Amino acid sequence: MDDQQRWRLELKDSDAKVRAAAAENLCLAGSDSVAAAVELVVACGDVEDVQNWAASALEDLGAPSVDSVDALEPLVNSPKPLVGYWAATLLGRLGKTASRSQTILGKAVSDSPHLSVQERAAWALGKVGATEASVVESLKRAAASESPRLASLANRALA
Repeated sequence: MDDQQRWRLELKDSDAKVRAAAAENLCLAGSDSVAAAVELVVACGDVEDVQNWAASALEDLGAPSVDSVDALEPLVNSPKPLVGYWAATLLGRLGKTASRSQTILGKAVSDSPHLSVQERAAWALGKVGATEASVVESLKRAAASESPRLASLANRALA
């Protein structure tokens, strides 16, 4: 088992210190950790030390594998805002190759209780495309939002 595989397994360890060390190692490995993208998103719902390292790893990770779309989609609707934020971010980084995710992202724009997830989903729709009528309607409602950032991101996605 190589280091990457071991760290991915350690992200699921019962000891928070082991999980934090694994997230830190994945962060320090940089783009070599792209195979751990989904696990890192899930780790954003963990205790603070694990969250911080996982989010740091995701910041510089780039686009995940297209194969990760099915695992990322349900995470957009996580009750944990940082998980939803990063799931939407990674789908957006995939661009048009994640266009099948537009319905889930559109629902997040409309229905997420977390403004950060709504904003990131609107941003992601600008990257993956918004061609379905229900998604366009979600973006139009968001464009009229009292949140200037959400309104701006929704308008950009509609453009």
